[in-house]
Amino acid sequence: MKVLVLYDYPPSPGGLATQGDLLYRGLCELGVDTHAAHFESAQEKEWYYRWFEPDVVVGVGYWGHTPQLVLHPQRYGIRAVPWLVADGYIANFQEVLNELPLILVTSNWVKEMYVRDGIKPDNIEVLPVGCDTNSFVPFKKTDPKIIAVRESLGISPDQLMILTVGGDATSKGAQEVMHALAIIDTKAPDWKYVCKVWPQPRTKAQNLMDLELATRLGLEKNITYATNTISRSFMPYLIGACDIYAAPSRLEGFGMPQVEAGACEKPVIGIKAMGMLDTLIHGKTALLANVSQRIIVNEVILGEESGYENNHKVQFEKPRTVDYRANVQDIAKYLLKLMTDEKLREDLGKAGRKNVVANFDYKIVAQKFIDIVQNRLGIN
Repeated sequence: MKVLVLYDYPPSPGGLATQGDLLYRGLCELGVDTHAAHFESAQEKEWYYRWFEPDVVVGVGYWGHTPQLVLHPQRYGIRAVPWLVADGYIANFQEVLNELPLILVTSNWVKEMYVRDGIKPDNIEVLPVGCDTNSFVPFKKTDPKIIAVRESLGISPDQLMILTVGGDATSKGAQEVMHALAIIDTKAPDWKYVCKVWPQPRTKAQNLMDLELATRLGLEKNITYATNTISRSFMPYLIGACDIYAAPSRLEGFGMPQVEAGACEKPVIGIKAMGMLDTLIHGKTALLANVSQRIIVNEVILGEESGYENNHKVQFEKPRTVDYRANVQDIAKYLLKLMTDEKLREDLGKAGRKNVVANFDYKIVAQKFIDIVQNRLGIN
């Protein structure tokens, strides 16, 4: 089997790039003849098609990347298998996707969204995102690298560190976490809440609104937004420095940082919905807040990134749920429980690592990919 993997290559620290890079690494380590290319590099992709002649091109992205991940390799007679996440709905490319013999998605919830929006279920297989369980490991609090991370964030040894990581913190449920912390602040042990967000234009305005909320809630001294650029190699130490990983996300097709936190033996607070139903086990590896609200839309305005002209209006025949909100009272209850019970934090963390190692290690995911391609496409 010869495989070309298309993603943001060489990998940036973002989730989609990591998703693709771990599959690439896993396939290489399993002895599969594999190369990687940037999904937007038309010339480089064509170069690989011509000399490497891959049996299959697997591309990481969402439905709006169909031209780069599917149509481009098809133009050269190459079999394309997209590995897709969801952004709340599919508004375009249903016909192209329905003609494919195989589509990979990151969770059962993503599959439900694609089927809801017109993609044939028989074409879809769930392939979870891999985790490097050799890098994301438990660290002792006395590890100099962990101490250095906490010191750089202004966190004292006796403070509990709560962490959220994302392109922006709001989409990962940070505002709900802040409201929950305001509820329990006087009852909880000393704490700091760290939000690590990627430095990009779209997040600046959102960060300011989040920090304004923290000020209104009287929590500004306990909340830190880290917006500097970091590498993926730093992420295990950042997660390893926290005591609780909190991400009751508003939209989550898989939840890579939640899985990585589990690999680091950290207890996770999530939401009882979406991709986290595949990755987190309520009461065993995580505590999942109930859904309090669904954000429903009748139409969206899209542009070239989705295969339309700018300001194109898409009217849905049936309203679409595009966002979720976790129950703040549940988050508050679970936060206080974890903050005051060290043994519970340890028990959830240890069970979390066992779950990740058994089901989401990147080599296990790469082998699942091989099995799916062999069974569905007959490629050996």
